[in-house]
Amino acid sequence: MAQVTIYINSNLEERIKAVAGSLDISLSKLISRMLEEKFSNEWHPSVKQLVGSWKNFPSLDEIRETTGEDVEREAF
Repeated sequence: MAQVTIYINSNLEERIKAVAGSLDISLSKLISRMLEEKFSNEWHPSVKQLVGSWKNFPSLDEIRETTGEDVEREAF
């Protein structure tokens, strides 16, 4: 596993230490998880669970019914 040295201000360090302590994990593991989440190309499972959860969400046609008509564009 690679090692990386980063420089952060003491204020940020204290906040990161507090979060790691509350989760009972090491600083290294917390930072690694945060980077994995930041650079992940997938939706979080909690977001995926929302699919289909809005039963009464209007269709595109229903949404477009209330938008009015477009104005004709000016010629160049």
